[in-house]
Amino acid sequence: MSKPLKILVIRLSSIGDIVLTTPVVRCLKKQINAEVHFLTKKRFFCLLENNPYVHKLHAIEDRVESLKAFSFDWIIDLHHNLRTSKVKRILGVPSKSFHKLNIQKWLLTNFKINRLPNKHVVDRYLDTVVHLGVTNDNVGLDYFLAKNETLPKELKLPEKYVALVIGGQHNTKILPTSRLKEICRKVNLPIVLVGGPEDQLRGEEIAQNQKEVINTCGDLSINQSAYLIKYAQKVITHDTGMMHIAAAFKKEIISIWGSTVPDFGMYPYLADEKSKTLELKNLSCRPCSKIGYKKCPLGHFKCMNQIDLNLLSGK
Repeated sequence: MSKPLKILVIRLSSIGDIVLTTPVVRCLKKQINAEVHFLTKKRFFCLLENNPYVHKLHAIEDRVESLKAFSFDWIIDLHHNLRTSKVKRILGVPSKSFHKLNIQKWLLTNFKINRLPNKHVVDRYLDTVVHLGVTNDNVGLDYFLAKNETLPKELKLPEKYVALVIGGQHNTKILPTSRLKEICRKVNLPIVLVGGPEDQLRGEEIAQNQKEVINTCGDLSINQSAYLIKYAQKVITHDTGMMHIAAAFKKEIISIWGSTVPDFGMYPYLADEKSKTLELKNLSCRPCSKIGYKKCPLGHFKCMNQIDLNLLSGK
């Protein structure tokens, strides 16, 4: 019996992008019984440490030369930048790389000419392993929590709640605080605010004087926040990593889009069929960036200030 292929999958960052690679990892393992290794940044190990399809995690911060000892048969580069090119050059084994479509994204952000394929990024990730006999199993994304994952004892959750993810990597992907407060008034269930340390003060402001709003921003690990997402009735979120974690748990997602657009192919993948997308369509300046800005380049921030939040009403 021949030995299974030993494959190094590379995606260095960030939360959502790494979660979006999980169908590649699963299909490699389940369909061709590959021994799948994953190279990323140490701080993102938590996203994959409980994934049964990953044989071993490797940190990009360690010496790349040490990876030679594993004698990989293939490298599947799902990040495709100068740093990963160096890894491929040092290891010197066959590789397939993800095509980022940067020219097409530039055309859309600068001239509003859409030459992007109508294809989710997950399907484009999977294109890199077709030559190995791998196909999309259409199961969706994976996110595995430890069996003993718990929340702090002092955090008392209501029996039913909506998770509201208030952060995002760039400010133009985030609703203003006043609009997040508006969401809290429209939703007829208790709300649990989800975010990182950078969102803590804003979370306190949003929760202030609101009886059924609990702020957990900055108090939980990524996996504890994922736990909150998993057991929420629904998830309201910006275009963030937590949106993709919610999709992995097949949650009903209301995703809110500002300076970026679903056309980039990173909308919630195979989430609950009741999921909705909120965006201000036909705004001439959208999208202004493929990742977002610190502030609106034109100063008006219409994409978030004028978005219709009425679909958020109800249970």
